[in-house]
Amino acid sequence: MKRIAQTIKLRPERREEYLTTLHAVVRPGVEAALHRAHVRDYTIFRHHDVLFAYVDYQGEDFEADMAAIAADPVTQQWWKLTDPCQEPWPDRKSGSQWTDLPEIWHLGDPVSDGPLLGRRWRTRLPATRCATR
Repeated sequence: MKRIAQTIKLRPERREEYLTTLHAVVRPGVEAALHRAHVRDYTIFRHHDVLFAYVDYQGEDFEADMAAIAADPVTQQWWKLTDPCQEPWPDRKSGSQWTDLPEIWHLGDPVSDGPLLGRRWRTRLPATRCATR
């Protein structure tokens, strides 16, 4: 599984259209294209006019699956509607609308990560910090 986090700004003058018209009911064809491309748990959050997206990708060939989404005609029509509502960050990757965010920490599943997870974490903290928690 690959976790992806992205961000973009929402244009204030297009906020209502984006939130109430477009994302109130996402087109079934867009959702179907995402599912075919092994995208799971796609969530978009908003803080004022900043959007944050979180995606779980569960496929084997990320680049090919993302290319399939980009080639999907329904998704292309969807992007023609949503892109004008968004204002990309200036440091986004060439060819991308959204800016990828690096993962800095993840709480894993204690079952799949094994019983040493807590011990590893505690050994990285200075002793004085552990004593004050």
